Amino acid sequence: MSNHARGLWGYSGETPAGRPLTIQATGMGGPSAALVLADLAKLGVRRAVRVGTCTAAAGRADLGELLLPSKAIAAGGSASSFGLEAEEAVEPDAQLYDRLRDELDGREAVVASFDTVGSSLPPEATAADMQTVAVFAQAHQLDIAIAAILIVSEVDNERLSDEKLEATAKRAGRTASEGLNLN
Repeated sequence: MSNHARGLWGYSGETPAGRPLTIQATGMGGPSAALVLADLAKLGVRRAVRVGTCTAAAGRADLGELLLPSKAIAAGGSASSFGLEAEEAVEPDAQLYDRLRDELDGREAVVASFDTVGSSLPPEATAADMQTVAVFAQAHQLDIAIAAILIVSEVDNERLSDEKLEATAKRAGRTASEGLNLN
């Protein structure tokens, strides 16, 4: 562990290729994640990948599936603090997104971000989470290349087991690390 700022654990080290890599917890929800990203920007972070979980309705995604958000839809709440109107979308960095798409055998998806659990999923969204819109919007304001890999951890109240979640998170993390290795 290299830091415990704001009560959130962070680790710094190197990838197998010898490149610097920081893994940082962001807490829960968009406001917390955006604040952590701003702190990381002050430390010199210029590229980031959010690796997290999301929920989906039956038929939109499979439990344990990896999703690569091609855009994130603001579903109200704190998104307005980033200048986004409800239902406005924000996209990831194109170059980083393309790198992750090349590395990942996951599915491109539209994700909706909410501040509260249990909100209804917009028809165009595959899944929902609480952070992607805020992280994408904050990254754009800070001139940070951003993308996300999301693990479908819940589908219609069925949850991914802890063991499968851990294995899938490791796979997503390796993919994020490779995607960040831009030449």
